[in-house]
Amino acid sequence: MTVPIEHLSRNGHLDRFFIGGEWREPSGSARGVVINPATEEAVCHFPLGNGEDVGVAVSAARRAFLNWSRTRPEYRADLLDRLQARLEAHSELIAQCLSLEMGAAIGYARTAQVPLAIAHVKTARDVLTTFPFVEQRGHTAVTREPMGVCALITPWNWPLYQITAKVAPALAAGCTVVLKPSELSPLNALLFAEAIEEAGFPAGVFNLVNGDGPGVGAGLASHADVDMISITGSTRAGIAVAQAAAPTVKRVAQELGGKSPNVILPDVDLDGAVSLGIAAAFRNLGQSCSAPTRMIVPRAQLAEIESIAKRVTDEIVVGDPLAETTTHGAIANRAQFDRIQTMIGVGISEGAKLVTGGPGRPGGLKAGFFAKPTIFSEVRTDMRIAQEEIFGPVLCIIPYETVDEAVTVANDTVYGLGAHVQGKDMVVVKDVASRIRAGQVHLNYPAWDPHAPFGGFKQSGNGREYGLEGVSEYLEVKSILGYF
Repeated sequence: MTVPIEHLSRNGHLDRFFIGGEWREPSGSARGVVINPATEEAVCHFPLGNGEDVGVAVSAARRAFLNWSRTRPEYRADLLDRLQARLEAHSELIAQCLSLEMGAAIGYARTAQVPLAIAHVKTARDVLTTFPFVEQRGHTAVTREPMGVCALITPWNWPLYQITAKVAPALAAGCTVVLKPSELSPLNALLFAEAIEEAGFPAGVFNLVNGDGPGVGAGLASHADVDMISITGSTRAGIAVAQAAAPTVKRVAQELGGKSPNVILPDVDLDGAVSLGIAAAFRNLGQSCSAPTRMIVPRAQLAEIESIAKRVTDEIVVGDPLAETTTHGAIANRAQFDRIQTMIGVGISEGAKLVTGGPGRPGGLKAGFFAKPTIFSEVRTDMRIAQEEIFGPVLCIIPYETVDEAVTVANDTVYGLGAHVQGKDMVVVKDVASRIRAGQVHLNYPAWDPHAPFGGFKQSGNGREYGLEGVSEYLEVKSILGYF
């Protein structure tokens, strides 16, 4: 038995939900299974919630909201400080947990998955300390008040990162929450609930119910006492949640799919731009909704770009997630592995040029959901691999003749989540960025900014997370005339 499961089994939390400040037994008998993607073996079973569990959790959140929503920001900020400290204290345990249940290389879990997740807690706390909850406009007070009970549905690809990106700002705003993490990566959420308990949050402010979409997600979306639902997931899942939420007219925030472009302008240093572009596209094995998996490049430089891309990609070390030399571990689950293999086959059948990679596992790996980092070139925008989200280590290189054509290609998708632009002439770089229809654009690979609002145009969703806008998402605006 691995360390995270030993820990959760020893304290009795593996078979419990965290509701109303207590570790409660589930009301039903349905069970889910956690599969180690590196071995394809079952490592543990855990309970799946149902409508009754949802009802109990929402009731606990509703009761807690009355007092929590009226607490002082300084009090909530202090609790977020404590939460950050507890997550930092358990960072190694959480990293091992993420490596186990979703295949992240242990080095990547330690340096990205866990610390970036903790950064969302600090960011929400920092925003809270200066947030303008009351604004004067003449004799009117424009106030921003907590939305209410918020249901939060998070995915399997950045499990803790997406939990903290939703829970921390919701709690900072004064909302109470019910969290449904992905049933494919549920264990890190249990560790997060332990940190919430250790930090001393009042009972019912945070509640956790593990389960699947039909058993828990749909119930949260349709529940009349849930005031808002926030989901990160596929566009298909986002549509289903919005439809279930519509009869109760609750707020729905959706962070959904993407097919992000990376526009390489003709004046750029090719080696640096392409090398960093490969790293960005294949971070977390491409299992990121904003990964720039369409590299849009000058046709005149296509051969050189292909050579650089192959060299850099072939240096990637795919293997045992717990090995310190591994740079990229296993694909998180069987369904996603199969999807990647199917789409690599589609790319070949569509006539795209296979630069490196291809179907099957990397050499020497006989089991586990390991995929070859794959580069296609001479990709056309009408190809499925250029339009559909693959969610794996597959990069499409699309050539262009003019900068105007590059912008057209960048926007030729139903998605609009992230984008990248690389170039030396910043006048041109900024102009291209202004013409791309996406919620977040990165210029020349800047450092990650947890205060930069994140969200999508078009079918990538609505609403924003992170920073000031992330906290604002959980607030209602009230006007009080004659206040001043």
